[in-house]
Amino acid sequence: MMNLLFSSLLFVGTAAFTPATPSFTRQIRNIPNTVLNEYGASSTSFYTDVEKQDSYLSLEDVLKAKCNDEQLKTVIRDMLDACADITEALRTALVTVEGSSNTFGDAQLSVDVIADQIMWDACKESTVVREGSSEEDPIVRDVGEGEYTVCWDPLDGSSIVDNNWAVGTMIGIWGSETGLIGATGNDQKTALIALYGPRTTVLVAFEDGTYEFTYGCTPEGCELPDGTFEPWICSRQQIKISEDCKIFSPANLRAAQELPAYKKLVDHYMTERYTLRYSGGLVPDVYQQFTKNQGIFMNPTSEGSPAKLRLAFEACPFGLLVERSGGKTSDGVSGGSVLDVKIEAVDQRTPLCIGSSNEVDRFNEYMIKPE
Repeated sequence: MMNLLFSSLLFVGTAAFTPATPSFTRQIRNIPNTVLNEYGASSTSFYTDVEKQDSYLSLEDVLKAKCNDEQLKTVIRDMLDACADITEALRTALVTVEGSSNTFGDAQLSVDVIADQIMWDACKESTVVREGSSEEDPIVRDVGEGEYTVCWDPLDGSSIVDNNWAVGTMIGIWGSETGLIGATGNDQKTALIALYGPRTTVLVAFEDGTYEFTYGCTPEGCELPDGTFEPWICSRQQIKISEDCKIFSPANLRAAQELPAYKKLVDHYMTERYTLRYSGGLVPDVYQQFTKNQGIFMNPTSEGSPAKLRLAFEACPFGLLVERSGGKTSDGVSGGSVLDVKIEAVDQRTPLCIGSSNEVDRFNEYMIKPE
């Protein structure tokens, strides 16, 4: 029976090119529905419902309509240019060990170093950036006389980039009135998250929500209604993350051996038949909340599995984008928003739960001990 099913499903994949024979039709009809449901793509799969538009706004169109601050426009352009450069580098650079290590003691890869250098160059060449700090070497450094402090993780997902899985860049931007130390995630002027996969897309936080921009739709760029081309078009506007979800991404599962509440929470997701979507890369694992309009990512910590996520470089940028999209965050300690946590050190680490609001509330109910 299983051989019959396998050969039949192979036929289904080529049915658009090979006419179905009567015997093939009878084979499909004779397969019990329970078998088809078990092995088919069923309700555990989540597909986009975004329909193709007749035309798309350019980056400049969105900046003109949504951003009145000329300096902020400039830094957004500068960071998107850097993301475009990283895209091109990832397409050609080999993934090899560089011979150096970051502050975690992890060996740096060639692509890590390239992406980091692109970000430093972008900040130094910008007319509006004052300070920069990279997760690879978390020290705030003066780079110019501008307005903004830019913090970035140049290439999140070093452990999966050699496998050609999606990786990304995370960028948080603070103004000179707060700088970084002593500020919170709520003080960010904007945040950007780039996802490098088959396509390059970047989320940008504006006052009225989260917008997605897509890079280089054709070799010449993205065609606009007047026939001209732009490197960036706005592929989605004011993205919304629903209150409920059926997708979960449980990071730091080692901690479940020390945290019974975490194990119980993961058991809940499995018992209730949530769909597991977890790659081990923070950017793709949280970014899917914007493409699927739902999801929950959690990274609790324990004594044996301490916090690894950086507040300024990772939690704050994603936190701003998720909360601007109607989602919620938890600092994993008080149960409050991670955007309310004061940044007291560049290297500050934090637990994190982020995503659909009702699921963040569930995380707090399981994981946050009452006072």
